[in-house]
Amino acid sequence: MASNSTNLIITYLSFSILFSICVSATSSHHSSPNSHHQQPSTTYKPNLLVLPVHHDQATGLPWAYVHKRTPLTQVPLLLDLNGNHMWINCQTHYTSSTYQAPLCHSTQCSRANPNTQTCHTCVDSTLPKPGCHNNTCALMSTNPITQQIAMSELAQDVLAIHATNSPARLGPMVTVPQFLFSCAPSSLVQKGLPNNVEGVVGLGHGPISLPNQLASQFGLQHQFALCLSRNPTSTGAVLFGDPHNFFSYNNNNKLDLSRDLVYTPLTITPQGEYYIDISSIRINGRSIFPVSPSSSSSSSSSSLYAQNGMIGATLISTTAPYMVLHHTIFETFRQVFAKQFPTQGQVNAVGPFGLCYDSKRVNNAKAPSVEMLLKVDQSRNEVAWSISGENLMVQARPGVTCLGIVDGGTSPRAAITIGTRQLEEKMVVFDLVKSRVGFSSSLRSRGRSCSDLFGFANSQP
Repeated sequence: MASNSTNLIITYLSFSILFSICVSATSSHHSSPNSHHQQPSTTYKPNLLVLPVHHDQATGLPWAYVHKRTPLTQVPLLLDLNGNHMWINCQTHYTSSTYQAPLCHSTQCSRANPNTQTCHTCVDSTLPKPGCHNNTCALMSTNPITQQIAMSELAQDVLAIHATNSPARLGPMVTVPQFLFSCAPSSLVQKGLPNNVEGVVGLGHGPISLPNQLASQFGLQHQFALCLSRNPTSTGAVLFGDPHNFFSYNNNNKLDLSRDLVYTPLTITPQGEYYIDISSIRINGRSIFPVSPSSSSSSSSSSLYAQNGMIGATLISTTAPYMVLHHTIFETFRQVFAKQFPTQGQVNAVGPFGLCYDSKRVNNAKAPSVEMLLKVDQSRNEVAWSISGENLMVQARPGVTCLGIVDGGTSPRAAITIGTRQLEEKMVVFDLVKSRVGFSSSLRSRGRSCSDLFGFANSQP
């Protein structure tokens, strides 16, 4: 009898444990999509980190879910290649048990503002909350689309990010326990940004930008790589650390991107922005740039051409959806391009573009070859970086295809801005150790895409 009783007890306990496991798994499966339940590793030492990146179809801009707070929550943020830090709207829906606001003149404040420090005072300080404390450190946060600026509170909180060691596989999540960012007012996210985006993740060379904090926390190489997907249902990524171990990718045919990269010197401004020098633009072999600044009536154009000591000062941007050219360069580009494409297909331009066609008449036409001549080093050696037709032509509306380049007027931010459209479906490597940036040719010319390389980003483990 004792033996039978013991067996019954063991059987009962076994079913109870099994039932508990099933209930736990079911509860986890039906939890909020905004929370991530994987426990980040505190001991794993990564050599490469990855941030999955999505394409917003309405704006053409890249954004990413960043895991922050306690408990971990997915926060959608715009990807700003030249942003000097991460900022988030904390005025609404920010809850975290690990949030801290460093005091003014603290070590964290000195790190975020190495030159000047401003103290933050909250108007409504009766109930301190994220973004609203007195005598804390202030940061100026910028909406990169509208250029609106707002004073924000320096903050620190948990950030988690996936490690990766091989294609199509996410490694464990690792944490930065006291990641520095700024809590911005809700007014900063009300215009220009993709819907539901709650802030900006800055990849510029600022002291507390995402690449620099990750490199400092995990001892990574000061390098990162972009591969932006054009398909809104697929996913690209940003890799942090030395990406070369990732480049040998096997998928039936080997695609070694390390041999495909064209490198050119990288100039970083005091604001942490990334510039390169384009010495010439060619359309079907005809050079249309440089153009003499004297051909423009704008007195500001001469200083623009001399920015950073470069004739073709070129900004690389993920917040400009299309390439932007100084008016003088744009007009020459538009005229030469139009002569190389079926003129009978032209239709009235659709803003913001200046040259458009009837899609039916140009769908089978080959777009003119466009090359940018980049310096190989500080000598006069140059190499051509080709921009394919799919990175030039844009479906502006049904039946209308436009040249995806925008007239920046006579006082643009840079003589040339390489926009998101021209960066998509390419690997772009920022090597801050050697002060250079590498561009690959279009992956689609190899029958590949960024989503192929980063298939791991399309499904969480």
